[in-house]
Amino acid sequence: MLPLFISAPTEALPMLLPNWQRHNGHMDRALDPSTGDYTGSTLDNLQNAVYIRLMTPLGDYWADPALGSLLHLIQREKDLTRVGMLARQYAQEALQPIVDDGRASEITITETQPHNGYLYLHIQIDTAAGEKYSYEHPVKVI
Repeated sequence: MLPLFISAPTEALPMLLPNWQRHNGHMDRALDPSTGDYTGSTLDNLQNAVYIRLMTPLGDYWADPALGSLLHLIQREKDLTRVGMLARQYAQEALQPIVDDGRASEITITETQPHNGYLYLHIQIDTAAGEKYSYEHPVKVI
């Protein structure tokens, strides 16, 4: 029977740690929300999780069909008040799993519509660690 824990010399410990723990606690490579490309920096907040959940059409990710949102449907809608409320609802549904799995304690979403072909979702996240982050997510409308 194999032991459950194998000790290693302390000098080897840094190589055994996951990549995110070897880089000052920064877990993810940052995504630029305007382009979807990596920025070259790292981050330790929920920015990537928010971006991926809002930009991925619901059901399109093979590993987790529940990941994603219906915001892609808004792109074909007219710039009406009800569309802003619908976008907020879609975003709340997409981001709720972040609260359910304990990474955030609360997510608040508001929307603004300048009626210029975009509506903007303002997302305030209170993390489980007590930190607050704000994100702005543009959604194209007709």
